[in-house]
Amino acid sequence: MDVEAYVRQLGQQARAASRKMMAASTADKDKALREIAVAIDAQRQVIQAENARDLEAGRASGLDTALLDRLELNMSRIDGMIEGLHQVASLPDPCGEITELNYRPSGIQVGKKRVPLGVIGIIYESRPNVTIDAASLCLKAGNASILRGGKEALHSNQAIAKCVQAGLARAGLPEHAVQVVETTDRAVVGALITMPEYVDVIVPRGGKGLIERISNDAKVSVIKHLDGICHVYIDANADLDKAYNIALNSKTHRYGVCNAMETLLVHEGVAAAILPRLAEAYSAEGVELRGSAEALKLLPNIQKASEEDWDTEYLAPILAVKVVTSFDEALAHINRHSSQHTDSIVTENFSLARRFIAEIDSASVMINASTRFADGFEYGLGAEIGISTDKIHARGPVGLEGLTSQKWVVFGDGHIRQ
Repeated sequence: MDVEAYVRQLGQQARAASRKMMAASTADKDKALREIAVAIDAQRQVIQAENARDLEAGRASGLDTALLDRLELNMSRIDGMIEGLHQVASLPDPCGEITELNYRPSGIQVGKKRVPLGVIGIIYESRPNVTIDAASLCLKAGNASILRGGKEALHSNQAIAKCVQAGLARAGLPEHAVQVVETTDRAVVGALITMPEYVDVIVPRGGKGLIERISNDAKVSVIKHLDGICHVYIDANADLDKAYNIALNSKTHRYGVCNAMETLLVHEGVAAAILPRLAEAYSAEGVELRGSAEALKLLPNIQKASEEDWDTEYLAPILAVKVVTSFDEALAHINRHSSQHTDSIVTENFSLARRFIAEIDSASVMINASTRFADGFEYGLGAEIGISTDKIHARGPVGLEGLTSQKWVVFGDGHIRQ
C-alpha cells in the first residue's frame, strides 16, 4: 500500500465531508447517532467474533492481562457503547449558537457563532470502544473524523466502522464523515499529522511516548496531555474523615488512569493523625508508599522517596507521600512538580481554598473532592474526547464544545465604513 496516497485520499474525503457536516441539522446528526446504535445492537455477534480474533492475536503476541482487558468487548461494554451513543444524541448541539450579539456605533451588529473545527484526526491505542466515543462526539459537533486505532484492535474497529457507516447512510449524512483507518502501518500516523491542508486538529489518546512523538512532529494543532501527575494536599485545617476518603479514592479507585493521585502532601500539623490511618488502608489495597524524610518518621516501614518520584506518573499502585510544613510549601511543591492536570486541596479554611484555586495553575483545581472527578462525564459534558493540559482553545476534559470554535458574524443592512 502507498501509505501517503492512502492517507491523502482519507484527508480529501474527510475535507469534502466536513463541508457537508457544517451544514448538517441537529436532527440529522442525532438520527445518525441513534442509527449507529441500532446497527451495533444488530451486529453484536459479528463485533464479538471480530473482537475474539483480536484477543486471540493479542494473547499470541504476549499482551498482558491489563491490555487484554482493555481490548475485550463483552456484552456489557457493547451495551455501554450503545448507551453512550444515545447520551451524546441527547446532549445540546453546540453548533450554530450565536452569542455576544451587540450593536456597534456604526449600526452593524457583531457577535460570535459556534462552529465545527472541521476535520479531526484521532490516534488511540487498545480500547476499541474509543472508536465509538470519538466518532459520536466528532459527529455531534459537526466535524468529520479520521480514526486510527491500535493494531491490536484492528478487526474490532473495522466491525464497528461498518456500523458507523450504516448509521450515517440511514441518516443521509456523508459516508466519509467518519473514517476508520484500515491499515496497521505506523507510517499512517506520520502522514496524518503532517497534512494541515486536510486535517485541522489531532487528538492523541495513548501512552506518553505516542503523545510526545505526535506533539513533536505534528504540523497541525494537537489537543493533548502528556502526564497526569495529580496531587492531593491535606491541609492543617482539613476534616480528617473527608481527607481519608478523598486520599483513598483518589489513588485506589483506579490506578491506570490519568486523574489518579500520584503524590499525597500532608501538613505536619495533621500528619500524625492521618498518615498511619491512611497507610494501613493503602497497605490493605496493595499500594506501595514512597515517603519524604518526615513521612518516614511516621511510617518507618515504607520506602524512601527519590527526587524522581515527585515527577513520576506511576499509573500503578504506588504513591509518593510528603509531609510539608505549610500551605505555601504545598503550593510550591505542586507548582514545581504538577503536570497541570488535576490537583486537589482538603481544607475547611475558605481563604486557603480560594488561594489554592487562584495559585495552582492546573486544568482542574478541586476543593474537598477526589481527583477522580476530572472526567468529561462527571463534569456534565456527556463524554470526552480526551484531557487537555494546554492553555489555548481547550483545557481540561474536552467535550462537544471543545470540538468547536467560534467565528465572528456581522449583520448589516447596506452599512459601509465611513
